Amino acid sequence: MERAVRENYVVNRIRSGFSQVLLLLSAMILFNTAVASDVDDLHAILDDFLANVTSADTHDRFWAHDLIYTSSSGTRTAKSDIMSGFSAGAAVEAGAAPGPVFSAEDVQIQVYGETAVVAFKLVATPPVGSAALGVQSYFNTGTFVKRNGEWRAVAWQATIIPDGVED
Repeated sequence: MERAVRENYVVNRIRSGFSQVLLLLSAMILFNTAVASDVDDLHAILDDFLANVTSADTHDRFWAHDLIYTSSSGTRTAKSDIMSGFSAGAAVEAGAAPGPVFSAEDVQIQVYGETAVVAFKLVATPPVGSAALGVQSYFNTGTFVKRNGEWRAVAWQATIIPDGVED
């Protein structure tokens, strides 16, 4: 009888341990799925921003209200400064020359719960037929925070990559 109790105890401990391992694996899979989803979301947000960079609505959606933005020239601005550039007096006139086309290369996204870091090489390509001097590249790093289910950039740093510098 004592042997049966001991065997039953061992079997129950094995089942319990197996259940705990399954629970841990399930949690890890769910976490990895959530992180992958956030990475996909942040990539889509970045792509949408670069494709619609001339839109005030795009900037309003992308930047957090408490943004700290450090430009490649070393100036610091806030979201309100960026948004004031879209005021009626600063609007681009119809027929004005188009601006550069922006794209992101070497995008790296690291998610830390409700915070994420997005780093990439921003490439500014002048429009075809433009008198602009050529492609300009910048290293950009943004810190995003997920608030009310939405990712917003709270800090941004842009650094111009001088011609001839390997990245």
